[in-house]
Amino acid sequence: MNQNLTLSELNGLIKDVLADTFSSAVWVVAEISELKENRSGHCYLELIEKEGDEIIARSRATIWSYTFRMLKPYFETSTGQLFTDGIKILVQVSVEFHPSFGLSLNIKDIDPTYTVGDLALQRKEIISRLQNDGVFDMNKELSLPLVPQKLALISSETAAGYLDFMDQLNSNEFGFRFHTKLFEAFMQGSDSVRSIIAALERIYRYEDFFDAVIIIRGGGATADLSSFDNYDLAFNVTQFPLPVITGIGHEKDDTIIDLVAHTRLKTPTAVAEFFINGLGRFYERLVDLENNVVSKTRETIGFKQNNLERIAESLNFSVSAYIIEKQNYLVKKGHELQQNVNGFSYKKKYELNKLQHEIDTAVSLWFAETRNKISHKKRILNRVVGEALLKKGSELVHLKDLFGSKSRKMLYLEKERVHLNENTVRLLNPENVLKRGFTLTLKDGRIVKSAKQLKLNEEIETQFADGKVKSKITKKENNGN
Repeated sequence: MNQNLTLSELNGLIKDVLADTFSSAVWVVAEISELKENRSGHCYLELIEKEGDEIIARSRATIWSYTFRMLKPYFETSTGQLFTDGIKILVQVSVEFHPSFGLSLNIKDIDPTYTVGDLALQRKEIISRLQNDGVFDMNKELSLPLVPQKLALISSETAAGYLDFMDQLNSNEFGFRFHTKLFEAFMQGSDSVRSIIAALERIYRYEDFFDAVIIIRGGGATADLSSFDNYDLAFNVTQFPLPVITGIGHEKDDTIIDLVAHTRLKTPTAVAEFFINGLGRFYERLVDLENNVVSKTRETIGFKQNNLERIAESLNFSVSAYIIEKQNYLVKKGHELQQNVNGFSYKKKYELNKLQHEIDTAVSLWFAETRNKISHKKRILNRVVGEALLKKGSELVHLKDLFGSKSRKMLYLEKERVHLNENTVRLLNPENVLKRGFTLTLKDGRIVKSAKQLKLNEEIETQFADGKVKSKITKKENNGN
């Protein structure tokens, strides 16, 4: 055989060997790692095999549309499990090798009983793992509030079960009012576990506000319940600090979430009735307590009323005698007080008259002394102000003369400077410069300031005071050359 093979030749040989080795279909056990269904109905899978968490084998697989249309409903009806990624399957495959696309497995048939057994085993392992972790009954051990009215809901907003729950809760015959908040999540499909856990995490931020968490969904295929047999979701429910109530909508089967939840009810409407009846029982208890309180209160009031009537009669006699005694005492004290007030008033009036006379005398003397002091200060102030005004007047006259002298000198100097500037400007006027015999050389209408700007045979224009001439450069010399 030629040792130098092309890639296509090598792939062709591999194809022939595989065709000889796998001339008929074989049954293969694998886990679906990834599943995609395209628009034409074909299903493309990635199959893997694991040892622990390590993937030890991987292969592409295909289910053509005509096979997939029969195989998928057959599998889901038989197992009650969605045909999706993450499950183990036993499939009959033909081994195919294409020189351009490599190895691929074409799935022809599937054995649902293998997956059912594997799912049952997984479910049993999850339950055992939760029990061994010591968390299986943790949520059940939480106390549900006596009157739970603030409820966090996990469901899909458009789900029939959610709508039934809200209608049942809000239209209860007692008129009870509940505060509900929906934390939306996917309730089926491959994203449902992640979505429900995310909803629990959002509720956890407000755990102090809510009394309980409710997970509800409407009825549907048994295959849709696979998400609720997940270890991570069940573990989150067991660890949640609020009681979790489930109403997943299936009468036959209890999911793992139902088993670890605080309370499991069959349907969303049953969950609503659970809370309504609980509040109803509390209301009936309150009514009974109210009736007992009213009855006991009436008996106590009757007994106390009879005692009060007897006490009132005795008190009325005692109070009358006491009032008469105190009236006589007050009359006596009133006479004594009147005499004391009259004597006190006369004494204080005499003292006030004497004090007023003394104040009047002192005020008169103070006014006389103050007037004399003010007159003296006024004369001194007039003299000081007059001297100050006279001095400032002399200073102002001196400053006025000085300012006039300096102003006249400054104006003379500025006039001389302006005159000098006028002469300078007149001398620098281009017309006057030209009249003194100077000329201007221009090229293309611009003044030429250097011989370096000109070249031989160029035309230039020379401007005199009385006209212009044009000339051509025939010779050019630079200073120093």
